[in-house]
Amino acid sequence: METILILAHTEPDSSLTKPMLEALAAGVALHTALPGSQLVAGFIGENAEADANLVAGCGVARFLAVSGPDFVPSRYSTDAAAAEALVKAAQATIVVAPHTSRFGRCLPGVAQRLGGRADTHVTRISVDSGTIGINRWFYRQRMEAVVQRAQRPWFMLIDPGSHSAWTGSPGQVALETVSPPAISTRTTVGGFREPPATQQTVRPEAALLFVAGAGWTKKQGDGQTHVSEAEKLIGDFLAVTRASLGSSKSLVDQGGDGQAVLSFLSHFNQIGQTGSTPRHPKGLSTCCHGEEPHTVGWRFINERRAINLDPNCGWARGKADVLYVADAFKVVAELSRLLKQQ
Repeated sequence: METILILAHTEPDSSLTKPMLEALAAGVALHTALPGSQLVAGFIGENAEADANLVAGCGVARFLAVSGPDFVPSRYSTDAAAAEALVKAAQATIVVAPHTSRFGRCLPGVAQRLGGRADTHVTRISVDSGTIGINRWFYRQRMEAVVQRAQRPWFMLIDPGSHSAWTGSPGQVALETVSPPAISTRTTVGGFREPPATQQTVRPEAALLFVAGAGWTKKQGDGQTHVSEAEKLIGDFLAVTRASLGSSKSLVDQGGDGQAVLSFLSHFNQIGQTGSTPRHPKGLSTCCHGEEPHTVGWRFINERRAINLDPNCGWARGKADVLYVADAFKVVAELSRLLKQQ
């Protein structure tokens, strides 16, 4: 009989993030597909009781928590110790957790401590004749595999956006407190630094992904570069649409080559073969060549459009639903003007 533990880390405002609710839905579905299995939830952080009450109606038999000031910030030593204590307290054989940066860093190490196995970027969990299998992509989403494991505990880190979020009624739960062993920490978390909301360009929940290619910083029709104009056009478009900004590797790398770049661009914006794989409903690619290494990052975008002056670019070869053969500078400027009028 499998004991399924759903792991979550709490947020300062006592809310549950969408990746957490998606992992919860995946764990509940697995519990339903495995007759006789037991479902347990474990929380790490300060507001565990408030978060547990939000998911009281999900069918969990036990709610466990590791709380205290040491477990509020993200830190490998404390996160790993808390997760290990929760797995042992639940006697879990299957651990389902969202693949956030916090859990992605520590849970593989916890699996090693407990003699188990961990699979990251899980996109689907299935049960066939009582045998559990997980789907995940390899080689930057070029190959999909179904993985089955006999080792326990088995840690499954669910890729955000791959499952529908759990919805249900809140309630009151009986929370069991778990105390991990004493931890010797060498890292002190001094606080957080983040850009103002107007400068934030990575928005995973945005409806639109706007991708800027290296063409924005190249010579235009007049034989000159217009980087400052490009930066203003893209900034205005992001401000009016609240879109998330993505970029090709070639544009991100230009800063290291001493070339002019967009000031708000960093490697966090990079998508494609060596970057992230976003899951926005719509995507608009501008001044991008559209070849396979870049479009790999678009595999899970539902509607893909591109703007490029070259009618024979890679986007025109079946990789975009709509290709606009036009000057991206002019198109984005006109789009921003029309949207501001609304």
